[in-house]
Amino acid sequence: ATPQGALSARVIRQVRHELVTLPYYGVFDWLEFEVRPDNTVVLRGQVVRPTTKSEAESRVKDVDGVSKVVNEIEVLPLSPMDDRLRRALYRTIYGQNSPLFRYAIQATPSIHIIVKNGRATLKGIVANKGDAQLAYMRARGVPGLFDVKNELQIESEMPQ
Repeated sequence: ATPQGALSARVIRQVRHELVTLPYYGVFDWLEFEVRPDNTVVLRGQVVRPTTKSEAESRVKDVDGVSKVVNEIEVLPLSPMDDRLRRALYRTIYGQNSPLFRYAIQATPSIHIIVKNGRATLKGIVANKGDAQLAYMRARGVPGLFDVKNELQIESEMPQ
């Protein structure tokens, strides 16, 4: 690898670490990023707390090798209905009687539940297509949702 490639790989690892260890980053948030060739980091995703957005930017700015941060993280609107849907989706997907319960016991559960204006999107990584389909089917059964999008990725199909 070129020194530039090694720098980029290190920057990517460090940025990923900073994002997953944010104090309030949880199952109802989704963060992703891109490192451009000039080592500008573009942050994207959706979060329920404005502080998660600002803290993500602040931490990534401090990563050695990052030249600039473009923060495109969306703070989800405050909504009691969306909060109720988040809790209902969480219970439905992760409940103790759910076959997906094993994902709930990770530090940050790998199935993220993003709710905006009564529409849910499932994001994250699961072990197999069956788990992705099961999460989607269970989510679709939650009353009050207008729509459910399944953007779960399968672990074995992830680029290395």
